[in-house]
Amino acid sequence: MNNSRTLGVALFDKFELLDVFGPCEAYGLRDLGGAFQIIMTAAQAGPVASAQGPRAQADCALKDCPPLDLILVPGGIGTRREVENPDLLDWLRDRAARAEVVSSVCTGAALLARAGLLDGRRATTNKRAFRWVESQGPNVNWIKSARWVEDGRFWTSSGVSAGIDMALAIVARLAGPDAAEQAARVMEYEWHRDAGGDPFARLYGLA
Repeated sequence: MNNSRTLGVALFDKFELLDVFGPCEAYGLRDLGGAFQIIMTAAQAGPVASAQGPRAQADCALKDCPPLDLILVPGGIGTRREVENPDLLDWLRDRAARAEVVSSVCTGAALLARAGLLDGRRATTNKRAFRWVESQGPNVNWIKSARWVEDGRFWTSSGVSAGIDMALAIVARLAGPDAAEQAARVMEYEWHRDAGGDPFARLYGLA
C-alpha cells in the first residue's frame, strides 16, 4: 500500500526474543492492511542467535539496509557487548536522524543512550537492569516508574512484554486508535494503555 511505513529491527547476538517478536506481531498483523513492513537487519545478513537460543534471520546487513521510517532496538544480554560496538552506534545515529519513530525495548535503551540519542530526553528501560542502563546515559532523564515513555520521536519501554504495549501505542499514533484496538483483539492481548502504570518499579526498589 502507498502509505506503508518500513520498520527496521536492529538484531545482534543474544537479543531478547520477545523484545523483537512481541512488537513485530503488532506491527505485522494482516488486519492492519500492510500499514507496516518489517525488515530485520544486523551486522551481517543471515541468522542471528537470540539470548534464548532460537535464531532470527536478518534480511540485510546494516550497511545495506534500505530507508526506514521506524527503528526498533531490542534489549537482551547482548546489549552489554553492543554498547561498545561503534559500527552499530554509528548506524543508529545515522538512521535515527531520518526516522519518524525511534524505539527501544528493555535494555535496548542503553544502545540509544550510548549513541547520544537520548541526551536531554525522558526515557525508561527494564527495571531489573535499570541502574546499568542508567549508567550508559548520564545525560538522560531516566524515568524510574513507567511502562513506556514517549519524548518526541523517541519511544522507550520497560522490560520485554512492555514493548508490546509501546508498539500498540505507536500503531495507535500512526495508524489510528481503531487499528491498535483491532491489533490487540486479534492478538488476544490485554493491552496496558497507561504508560505510567509500572508495577515492576516498586518490585525492584525504584519507586
